[in-house]
Amino acid sequence: MRKWLVVLILLVGSLSAFAVEGKDESRENRELVYKVDIKDEIGPSIWRLVKRSFDRATDENADVILVHMNTYGGMVVYADSLRSLILNYPKPVWVFIDNNAASAGALISIACDRIYMREGANIGAATVVNQTGDAMPDKYQSYMRSMIRATAQAHGKDTVMENGQSVIRWKRDPRIAEAMVDERVVVEGVTDSGKVVTFTPHEAMQYGFCDGIAENVAEVLQKEGVTNYELHEYKPTTMDRFIGFLISPIVQGILIMIIIGGIYFELQTPGIGFPLVAAITACLLYFAPLYLEGMANYVEMILFVVGIILLLLEIFVIPGFGVSGVLGIVCVVASLVLAGIDDFTFDFLPDFTSAIIRSLFFVVSCSLLSLFGSIWLSRKLFGSRRLNFALHAEQKVEDGFVGVDMAAKEEIGKEGIAFTDLRPAGKVMIGNEVYDAVSDTGAFIERGKVVRVVKYQAGQVYVVMS
Repeated sequence: MRKWLVVLILLVGSLSAFAVEGKDESRENRELVYKVDIKDEIGPSIWRLVKRSFDRATDENADVILVHMNTYGGMVVYADSLRSLILNYPKPVWVFIDNNAASAGALISIACDRIYMREGANIGAATVVNQTGDAMPDKYQSYMRSMIRATAQAHGKDTVMENGQSVIRWKRDPRIAEAMVDERVVVEGVTDSGKVVTFTPHEAMQYGFCDGIAENVAEVLQKEGVTNYELHEYKPTTMDRFIGFLISPIVQGILIMIIIGGIYFELQTPGIGFPLVAAITACLLYFAPLYLEGMANYVEMILFVVGIILLLLEIFVIPGFGVSGVLGIVCVVASLVLAGIDDFTFDFLPDFTSAIIRSLFFVVSCSLLSLFGSIWLSRKLFGSRRLNFALHAEQKVEDGFVGVDMAAKEEIGKEGIAFTDLRPAGKVMIGNEVYDAVSDTGAFIERGKVVRVVKYQAGQVYVVMS
């Protein structure tokens, strides 16, 4: 009986191990697809989202990353960072263009290993433009041409049969990629001079810039032969959403206004109070998320502290307003401006210049608005009789209020000595107190003589010799 029990236990254990092994095997056979959305203007927020998504895909050992794209473009600096991230990623990266991959979106799409497009979608129109939509000078177009050409070349060449002969051609023609940027680039059979290339899905397939047409992500995976898969997607955490809230332009503007307003009100009141606490809190909420996101570093924070110290020196130590005050204002403004700009590169001047100008305009506008608002508010608060921020009571003479010390009135009838000669005015000492005194009769009273107070009037005692 005991023998059969042992056999039964071994049999159950073997079946359990087999079941677990089969479960693990089925899980291993299932491919992990990590979906990344690029459905907004290419900029700091999209860069951070995509970077986190790629990091999470790496941690989860994803088999492939699928970029779901619908964008009209954006800042070339971040597009360059994204295309470098894709080109250097060790696993396959596919893109599904759901309507639009224009400008910077085209650059990112060309960096992907496989391109799929939805019917009615487009890819191209990568000319560098300014804020008004006008094309930038040729040196900027040259930079973009080089970047998109190198991206196309990174996919190498294919051997194809043409008229019975094997021909080696680029998988994605660099000249066509250049023509998406510069209308002067002529590609025979594709575009004439004066027209920037923008492809429909079928045109993109014809010239090697699209590997298939699909209506959704599931169809893309099906056409790639991925049928047994898990689809994961990076979901922003509560902290991500909170940081995103803090670095939004509206909140950043409010924080700048609180910083400037807090400093102004603190300088108007004695001691350390609520305005300074509010300013320090706003500083932490302004710089901390930018530092955590990599947009700001310790340099901006040190610059801000130095600026505040210079302003305090100018106000409390150095008379007037001179070099220290000016340098303090410059340091504070520069720290706020630089903190509002993400990690940038000097290789592409338009994005750098426009970012500086936008951030400077934003900081100066918020600072001036806060300063004028603080001046107006201080007048309302400290000048209002309805609010108890200031003393508004009047001490009138008819109500018994006077501007002199009334203690001497209590000395009437008491004796003292002449502290000085009275000619007829001088000083007398009564007890341990010295008072202004006048000889009541107008007679000269020598110092040291004993006197008696007979009356009090207008802050003086009137005495006679005792």
